[in-house]
Amino acid sequence: MAASTKTTKKTDEKKTAASSKSASTVKTSKKSDEKKVFISKDDMYLFGQGVHYEIYEKLGAHLSVENGKKGVFFATWAPAAESVYVIGSFNCWNETAHPMKKLGDVGIWAVFIPGVEVGEMYKFLIHTKDGRKLYKADPYANYAEFRPGTASIVTDLSGFKWEDSKWEKDRDKKDWSKEPMAIYECHIGSFMKHPNGTEDGFYNYREFAERIVEYLKEMKYTHVELMGIAEHPFDGSWGYQVTGYYAPTSRYGEPKDFMYLVNELHKNGIGVILDWVPAHFATDAHGLGEFDGSCIYEHPDPRLGEHPDWGTKIFNYSKAEVKNFLIANVLYWLREFHVDGIRVDAVASMLYLDYGKKDGQWLPNKDGGNKNYDAIEFFKHLNSVVRGTYPGFLTIAEESTAWPNVTGEIGGEGLGFAFKWNMGWMHDFCEYMKLDPVMRKGNHYAMTFAMTYNESENYILPLSHDEVVHLKCSMLGKMPGYQIDKYANLRVGYTYMFGHSGKKLLFMGQDFAQEREWSEARELDWFLLGEKNNSGMKLYVQNLLELYRDYPCLYRIDNSWKGFEWMNADDADRSIYSFVRRDETGKKNLLFILNMTPMRWDNYMVPVPKAKKYKLVLNSDEEKYAGWGNEAPAEINADKVPCALQKYSISLDIAPYTALIYEF
Repeated sequence: MAASTKTTKKTDEKKTAASSKSASTVKTSKKSDEKKVFISKDDMYLFGQGVHYEIYEKLGAHLSVENGKKGVFFATWAPAAESVYVIGSFNCWNETAHPMKKLGDVGIWAVFIPGVEVGEMYKFLIHTKDGRKLYKADPYANYAEFRPGTASIVTDLSGFKWEDSKWEKDRDKKDWSKEPMAIYECHIGSFMKHPNGTEDGFYNYREFAERIVEYLKEMKYTHVELMGIAEHPFDGSWGYQVTGYYAPTSRYGEPKDFMYLVNELHKNGIGVILDWVPAHFATDAHGLGEFDGSCIYEHPDPRLGEHPDWGTKIFNYSKAEVKNFLIANVLYWLREFHVDGIRVDAVASMLYLDYGKKDGQWLPNKDGGNKNYDAIEFFKHLNSVVRGTYPGFLTIAEESTAWPNVTGEIGGEGLGFAFKWNMGWMHDFCEYMKLDPVMRKGNHYAMTFAMTYNESENYILPLSHDEVVHLKCSMLGKMPGYQIDKYANLRVGYTYMFGHSGKKLLFMGQDFAQEREWSEARELDWFLLGEKNNSGMKLYVQNLLELYRDYPCLYRIDNSWKGFEWMNADDADRSIYSFVRRDETGKKNLLFILNMTPMRWDNYMVPVPKAKKYKLVLNSDEEKYAGWGNEAPAEINADKVPCALQKYSISLDIAPYTALIYEF
């Protein structure tokens, strides 16, 4: 990987443009850049019903032509407003120059302003019925002013030359539950800082594309999950308090720059997942809160419309137009920017009315319970529309409770997500790995428990950014022992993760054992790659990723005992785990043996399922990984000596803190 001092290449020679797509109610002339945008009665009806899935093509600011004059068509939803005006750089922010007209009963206001061009800044000035004036950014804007500015910016998404048609066709044919998924969770602003000396040090999306593609290809990740892409005012929120759901953040460039990033990732065989935040939104004055003087996006009752711990507003999932805003937003990122999936943040906070609230801070549902029926219906609607139309698109739930049937078939009893983060596995794994080895035998079954419920969902095993912030320590910092022991512990832990059923997710820096906690204000400690321990860890994780992609038994059957079998799950006294991964072919099976202690165990007997020759494919203790260099048998023939519940076994010496993987 290039060091942080690597100079950037000039990217202004790379010109791009985005695919244009016309909705059924958009009239297009012979010239692709000349069209009249308008809002019809059908548009208003569908929006009022919550099923106008192309509403982002109408609301917001769109280049248009009327009576032969080019300009911009502005539209916004503000049903309780007394009047609405468009103010901007094109009219010197004159508050009375361009009044909007209210259309129909649904509450949409619109106006065409000739002469407005791409790059002009604007806001909606809303006069409320109680006499206030609100200066609001456009909820449907595709581009926003760089913070701390809060204006929306007119832009044009059409004209980009996409080169990923093969990727998209192949994606939609895949059953991702049977494909390898190794996800690299990444925060663009702190992945690597630009050497140009600017205060923020942000790479442009195009420059970032060169660096991230290089790294992901080298490491063999299949997907990247990008944090904080939708526009947000505060860097420290990491993008989880959004003001511009339809705008790629201007921190890293313009919308077409983001298109370029996605296109480059797809050209190199890497999928793109976005963090998506429908659970709450920022309370900044220019945002969605009390947008027209009333609560149209949030629930008006603070017991249903506010998160007291987070200081944010909660969407009103019972309102058709709000559900339309959110579902169309997912389709917008999919269609206009070709993203391959969303990781839905804080799903539990949406499903439970009392999430993070004390008595008196929440209201029960109509049956007196704490389930949010509106949120449940919203998720079913979302997955039905999005996954039902684009079967290869990934919807991933960050759901931290035992809510049943989060994943599964669309239209079934469950919520219809493609995958769920296995937060239980993550918690058990981190708590176990933090233990002093002497204490591990008393907590042995923490590492086996996740397999008891593995069949209930389609899982992703996440070691995300949340595990390496707020004094939780880095992954390396969680490990017990001396420095050399910490690295050995982490190599064994990662081996357990890659052998366990479920897709994989690592946060940036974890794959080379970042020693400090993550901070959005600084880049990763790339200088550590000059150290033997860290370069060895990076190589080891790279080899794990290669192994994961090369062996179908590690991903083909992830939610059934047919793909996973414990050889010995009960050796708590020695803190050794052994298990087998297999797929439906019965070929290229893998045997995992994990020693979680600093003890060497000679002539250790491992149960095995067949009288085969077992060939070593990975030893975590090799010197190239910064291990102690203890060798393991390259090949072992199984003996017909029963052990545990198996008829056969192998015997070998196992070095301290060592993971061994054998093929058979």
